[in-house]
Amino acid sequence: MKILGISFGTKNGTNDTMCKVALKGAKDSGADVEFIQMSSLDIKHCTGCCACVKTLLSGKGSKCVLKDDFEWLLDKMKDADGIIVSDPIFEEGASGLFHTVMDRFGPRIDKGNNIIGTKVAEATGGKIPDQRILKDKVISFMGIGGSDWGTRVQCEHAMLALVPMWKIIDNAWFPWAKELIMDDERLEKVRQIGINIVEAAKDFEKSTYQGEEGVCPHCHNKLFYLEPYSDKAICALCGIVGKVDTSSGKTVFTFPEEQLGHAHDTLPGKFIHGDDIKRMETHYAEVRKTDAFKERKASYNFIEPLKVNN
Repeated sequence: MKILGISFGTKNGTNDTMCKVALKGAKDSGADVEFIQMSSLDIKHCTGCCACVKTLLSGKGSKCVLKDDFEWLLDKMKDADGIIVSDPIFEEGASGLFHTVMDRFGPRIDKGNNIIGTKVAEATGGKIPDQRILKDKVISFMGIGGSDWGTRVQCEHAMLALVPMWKIIDNAWFPWAKELIMDDERLEKVRQIGINIVEAAKDFEKSTYQGEEGVCPHCHNKLFYLEPYSDKAICALCGIVGKVDTSSGKTVFTFPEEQLGHAHDTLPGKFIHGDDIKRMETHYAEVRKTDAFKERKASYNFIEPLKVNN
């Protein structure tokens, strides 16, 4: 069994150390472990060109036009049975580098898209995408904060797992964590995250979320979009629509059972989203051909982007 640790922090900083603490727990539990220090990799920003998903859904594999270390990173992640992420908290949320990796996951790593891409490739004799992306996998996150600002970080971390439908085992964040290595009680919690990921990887079907209870009973998220002048609430992670009630003294999120079929982290929900995107893109392709679109687009070409003076 292979457990991969990924640190998004500064070289030899707190995130690197905490990732290694969790990996030591995994190793002591019998796993082979590997460690990646993201600060040493060259990861470019996603340009949003959509070439990856276009090749995927047309049966031509899944190709990214950017040339950097991302494919190496992705190969390591696909090859692991479980992943532990340690990430510094930036302004209450995940780091920019983490967001860059999440953006590069995009639609090409989406499990629903890869199922569709596989079927298209099989039907057309095309290139079947890497089937490791369809493999069940467990993942845990640690947000390491320098203060008590961290209300977005668990939701943002979980968004990475939502795309390939990896099962989250722990999703923790540690406030006031600069001296975490000297805190034996919290250090043991970090080590336990490594132990938990190994136990979960041993039996994926029976593995369960080990973190603290969230407000959403489906994805354990605590962030919600609340519509003004309405009792409607939308989970900011899985997208389930329901209601939030605090009358009992506890925050309770309830929703119709059929909403589970629309959740962003379920295959039915992903297929619904895929159909929506296909419908929009098809219509947009037709609109772009019209003279009205071309004229309106051209009317805003009165200004050129600034260039850096070197």
